[in-house]
Amino acid sequence: MSGPPSPLIENYLREAGFWHAATIGWGCKLDPKLISALIERWRPETYTFHLPCGECTITLEDVQLQLRLPVDGSALTGSVQSTDWGAICYDLLVERIRYARAYILEMTGGYLMPDLSRNLVHLRWMLKLVDFRAVGELSWESAVLATLYWEMWNHPTSYIRIPTALENIRLLLNQRSEEQTPYEEPAIRAVILEEFFQNLNIWHVKVPLVNYFIVEMHQTDRVLRQFGFRQLIPEKPEVFDEQHKIDLRLTNTN
Repeated sequence: MSGPPSPLIENYLREAGFWHAATIGWGCKLDPKLISALIERWRPETYTFHLPCGECTITLEDVQLQLRLPVDGSALTGSVQSTDWGAICYDLLVERIRYARAYILEMTGGYLMPDLSRNLVHLRWMLKLVDFRAVGELSWESAVLATLYWEMWNHPTSYIRIPTALENIRLLLNQRSEEQTPYEEPAIRAVILEEFFQNLNIWHVKVPLVNYFIVEMHQTDRVLRQFGFRQLIPEKPEVFDEQHKIDLRLTNTN
């Protein structure tokens, strides 16, 4: 993103729950060497980084506390077909409120859920942006994390456009005891809204993450130390090998 969002669409982005995500990436720089080092330690069977201090990964906790996207909501799925995408673009992407939709669309394909196309984003996301109040009731956080797991499984060496806010993945983990997580540090806690700490159970549940045709497991039983728990011996990971062969990005398949 070349610059911060226009103040003219701030209210719309806030209503949709994308205001914070629209501001955190501006002015930040990615560290390709750090990302490459992390990817070398990534295991697609478990969706975890294998480090000297143990396994760790990007969780729903990271996505919500850093991107501040909704998590406790409906799954992001539905129809991806349209008889006339041009007419939908014209109806939804003109004038101020429609510019806000276009900005969210750019964020989605630009750094929240990028793929190897680098400059394309599917118009199915636009169908979710008709009513901004309804947008805030969807679990965008799960969709972002599902996409990250999916792309890291399919393209582990070339998928380096990890969301900026997630770049420094748990680097403090090996400096912390099992009784304290990085988000408990006063300096970090001070910049996180208190409302995100009201329902802590949604972070460490073992559930499927859904993003249209993508379904990936949030396997928190392997990274309990990240939540301040004692790590037990994990069970065999759930891997959906057949589903990973599916790719609908360049088709109109529903």
